[in-house]
Amino acid sequence: MKILLVRLRLIGDVVFTTPVIRALRRRFPDAHLTYLVEPVAAPVVVNNPHLDDVRVIPHTRGWRRIRDDLHVGLALRRTRFDLAIDLHGGPRSGWLTWMTRAPARVGYDVAGRGWMYTRIVGRARELRPRHSVLNQWDLLGAVDAALAGPPDPERDRVEMTAGAGARASVGARLAALGIAADDQVVVMHVSAGNPFRRWPEQAFADLAGALAGGGPRRWVLVTSGPSDHDAALRVIAAARDQAPSARARIVDTDGLSLEELRALMDHAALFIGGDSGPLHVAATSDVPIVGLYGPTLPERSAPFRSPAIPTVSVDAGDLPCRPCDQRVCAPGDFRCLTGIPVGAVRDAAERLLEGPPR
Repeated sequence: MKILLVRLRLIGDVVFTTPVIRALRRRFPDAHLTYLVEPVAAPVVVNNPHLDDVRVIPHTRGWRRIRDDLHVGLALRRTRFDLAIDLHGGPRSGWLTWMTRAPARVGYDVAGRGWMYTRIVGRARELRPRHSVLNQWDLLGAVDAALAGPPDPERDRVEMTAGAGARASVGARLAALGIAADDQVVVMHVSAGNPFRRWPEQAFADLAGALAGGGPRRWVLVTSGPSDHDAALRVIAAARDQAPSARARIVDTDGLSLEELRALMDHAALFIGGDSGPLHVAATSDVPIVGLYGPTLPERSAPFRSPAIPTVSVDAGDLPCRPCDQRVCAPGDFRCLTGIPVGAVRDAAERLLEGPPR
């Protein structure tokens, strides 16, 4: 049996599909599982032990996308999949799923695209407080009745594996910094893919300075996306000004690949960041997490893993405009983010750092 999973676009979205991969492997142990993904999120699944094949489709635009999609679609059809599952629900993923001509094609009931599938699953239109993993899992019930039950965060947690090269690279990088095995490493991600998920730079700087100043064996490693490196440098400079005695332990980690970021989590005592791809990568490890939620809800995207792994979600509380679709800030001041107090995040971080060492 040949099964294709299609999930394009973003890192966190692909992380949320990994419980589905494991469930399919458990139900169909002899199946050949293929995953179709775009380059930015490919590292999430490229080392997944339950997959037989990962195909990476270019993220192109205009006429090049038409050309690339036609080539990919024809290649998928030649593979002769028995089952294709569109975990995305977008027009591109729906068309590629249809192009497989698989006898069974499963997808969401989205207006104008239902004809692309042979089995359709309902999807809520509103932003309700239901985890994204559950939304993905809904599709499994249309595949096999035995898969219709709810996922168990203990058994069906999100996962990502870092390769040996990434693990070795991170180990060498930490050794070069002088970080010992019993030091406390706090990984702080200070950027996000859009302004609706960015906590203010000064808030991150205040937090980094306070945490690094908490002890001589505590390090704060600041990460960011490639386009936000300047913001990370500003955060680091401001944090060092606040905690001059700890300035050598507030470190820029520019240049980490996504796989190396995952490997870094296995050395960290804590991860702090907003609701973006790196938080979801962190969730695939056992690192304690403090997640910052602005327009989004932790009920939808908090770490889906064992409740025994320490996790704290911090937000600005109930606001009439929250959650939102992250297209326009109705009040205009991003109060869902600026309203998250540094003190609350610091208190949560200190509680987790005071817990049993990993």
